[in-house]
Amino acid sequence: MVDAAIQSGTANRECMFEGFARRLPNGRRYGIVAGTGRLLDLIRDFRFHDAELDWLRDNNVVRPPTLDWLADYSFSGNIWGYREGDAYFPGSPIIQVDGTFAECVVLETLILSVLNYDSAVASAAARMVSVSLGRPLAEMGSRRTGEYSAVAAARAAYIAGFGATSNLEAGRSWGVPTMGTAAHSFTLLHDSEEDAFRAQVDAFGASTTLLVDTYNIERGIELAVAVAGTGLGMIRIDSGDLPTVAAAARAQLDALGAVNTGITVTSDLDEFSIAALSASPVDAFGVGTSLVTGSGAPAAGMVYKLVAHKNANDEWVSVAKTSASKASVGGRKSAVRSLDASGTAREEIVRVDADGPSTAADAVVTDASGASERSLLVPLMQAGVVDERYLGAAGTRLAREQNAASMRELPIDAFRLGRGDVVIPTVYR
Repeated sequence: MVDAAIQSGTANRECMFEGFARRLPNGRRYGIVAGTGRLLDLIRDFRFHDAELDWLRDNNVVRPPTLDWLADYSFSGNIWGYREGDAYFPGSPIIQVDGTFAECVVLETLILSVLNYDSAVASAAARMVSVSLGRPLAEMGSRRTGEYSAVAAARAAYIAGFGATSNLEAGRSWGVPTMGTAAHSFTLLHDSEEDAFRAQVDAFGASTTLLVDTYNIERGIELAVAVAGTGLGMIRIDSGDLPTVAAAARAQLDALGAVNTGITVTSDLDEFSIAALSASPVDAFGVGTSLVTGSGAPAAGMVYKLVAHKNANDEWVSVAKTSASKASVGGRKSAVRSLDASGTAREEIVRVDADGPSTAADAVVTDASGASERSLLVPLMQAGVVDERYLGAAGTRLAREQNAASMRELPIDAFRLGRGDVVIPTVYR
């Protein structure tokens, strides 16, 4: 497209692209925006180097004028978007990219690959957090996804309320708190389960977490308390019928005097199994496969469409697809979330053919009744310069705070796990 647009003379036409989801995964009532901080980093550094240009040339992918354009590529436009961590709904203009056609369209795969995956993980994580009843959750899914996706998943889960990750690179790169426990191989390495427990306690102290189900859970708990004492931090259980096993483990720990020793469970958890453990004496959860695969929805279903461009008179013209089942709403847009007097979200209002998103700071406007509208789009990148607040560990923490605030706005029906409709409507005006 870039190659053909350069030849036709339309490559430098100013355009507005928009990223949005036509629908949510089946049965979901809301989604969570994640990946923005990663994406801004990637866009800022997005370049074509000699190796890529040589390959494009040698394989006749594009013509020399396009190679010259790619060699100088650096995004110089403007980006607005929902705050990372905020809730979104079908039609929400999650990201808006303003620049020349060529510089915007070349970013399509990068933008969608980041937002689709990170938002899928964050949306699943938020559901898990909502049913955990305040008990901590740890992300432990690195072995169930790609090596780079693992870091992204840990970050997205933390934004949505998980407390820690077992992925150390996520801690190094993004400031996500890290944790870990021993695996079954550590127990099997030693001549006995008791030797394994002693080695771990000698290294990390009695506050460590001992994995007690390598052989027999009851015997494992007995040995764990004998080795670490009643001050043992936690035990981890990774198998069995967890409600039954957790109840028996709690009774045994109490009988042994380890009344303050916690119980953490793993074993292929998802939001439904976490909810099923709500009445069980479980103190923490470790979640892997279901989390990093979006709990059945591994991509958020977002698309990236051209919604407006300038004509020969420098006037904005709205454009949109009209194809069956994939129609989009054209035009530059602004967006607000309507809240009632109690601060509960009631509508997502998207204003079409407005002046477009503002470069001003976000705002909340309240009327006499106490109802309000919260502006949803904030400037993320202006004239190619990223707003540094959204980057790195600080940006990740900011996104986590935004998520907590956004979740408090949602109606109570948002947190039902059964299949249902989107919890608030998107209204175009």
